[in-house]
Amino acid sequence: MFRIISSIAVGIAFLASAAVQAAPPAIAAGAPDSYTVAKGDTMWGISGRFLQEPWRWPEVWQMNEDEIKNPHLIHPGQIIVLDRSGPYLRIGKRIGEGSNSFSGRPAGDGKLQPRIYETPVDDAISTIPLKAIAPFLTRPLVINEESLQAAATIVATETNRVYLAQGDTVFARDVTRNIDKWAIFRSSKPLVDPTTRQVLGYETQYLGSAKVKGRSDPVTLEIVEAVEEIGVGDKMLPAEGELVFSYAPHAPKETINARLISIYRGVSETGKLSVVVVGAGKQDGLEPGHVVAMFRNRGTATHERNTYVLPEKRYGSAMIFRVFDNVSYALIIDTEGQAAIGDSIRNP
Repeated sequence: MFRIISSIAVGIAFLASAAVQAAPPAIAAGAPDSYTVAKGDTMWGISGRFLQEPWRWPEVWQMNEDEIKNPHLIHPGQIIVLDRSGPYLRIGKRIGEGSNSFSGRPAGDGKLQPRIYETPVDDAISTIPLKAIAPFLTRPLVINEESLQAAATIVATETNRVYLAQGDTVFARDVTRNIDKWAIFRSSKPLVDPTTRQVLGYETQYLGSAKVKGRSDPVTLEIVEAVEEIGVGDKMLPAEGELVFSYAPHAPKETINARLISIYRGVSETGKLSVVVVGAGKQDGLEPGHVVAMFRNRGTATHERNTYVLPEKRYGSAMIFRVFDNVSYALIIDTEGQAAIGDSIRNP
């Protein structure tokens, strides 16, 4: 169970961040005065009903920087009220409640008192659709040249079968001692910056996982999970623990000037709620929760022997959810048209 304790302060109406943007968020056309949260909603989607730039909802909830990194989530049945004077968003009266405990209004005796509610944590409203990124939070995605060269290798199978499945036995070399759980991958694809042609990392194809059963040379492992067929020559890395994504959107502090360098599944164009790879990472100041703007490159045009570079068009936004040294994975949230490899990625 997940407990929410509310008193005079609104459940998530915190001190305003010192780093708010110069202009306040603009209210969306036709924004309602209130909205009742439904199962399956996301904070981004709810905010889109009220704001022209939904990613700026932490500002209208008056969240400070620490709380932005671990937002207080709301639940189905709660009412979101728009105060147009700010604008501000606040939690109104819970459905079925006689008093507005979340807004700090007094109970029947006129006194302000803390109230405790219990709500299943699984009902919490997430920032973005977590189902869209869940597979990317539990698998090794991007490795550098050094990690690729040091990866363990499957050298044989017990039955000499070409491809293996869950429960089968494999034998591998270069398996690090004291590490029992391994992720299996194949066909590392270089991630290349389309402008500089620099290799920023290698994207892996996740095949499954294995656990060590014997430490002789070669090491014996059992296939625990097989999402695709596994064979001799496939590589292995130490398995990562499951990551938790609970970040609210916020703008990068550093100047971001990157490119969209890859689209998951190898297509050249994609749209809303698709996963893309951005050619910037930890070394560029990106972190989970950062929102980036997407700009379409319109190319050039020639008229009367003169060549003109056409201005880029901002067409969408994406949220960074996993970061490596030189690249990051982002989920496209808002878009007008298709995103394409080579599009510019900059600050929102």
